[in-house]
Amino acid sequence: MEMARWNVAVSTTTDQDLRRFLVNQGRGRKGELSRFIEEAVQAHILELTAKQAKAANIKFDETELASMVDEALDWARQS
Repeated sequence: MEMARWNVAVSTTTDQDLRRFLVNQGRGRKGELSRFIEEAVQAHILELTAKQAKAANIKFDETELASMVDEALDWARQS
């Protein structure tokens, strides 16, 4: 996988807390900070995407949503 380099600034307290957390989790090796950031960013993107989807679908009741999901699944199975 191709990697991008980021330069980020965080407070000293956040840096120390995260490094201490990683060590306590047995993740004190080289590269663990990058892996943690990657996981955290992906989790946050998923959380925000889910929030957006919920907000966009608030106007539909449960039956309508279930019907749309069934329709999408039928379409996917036929493709």
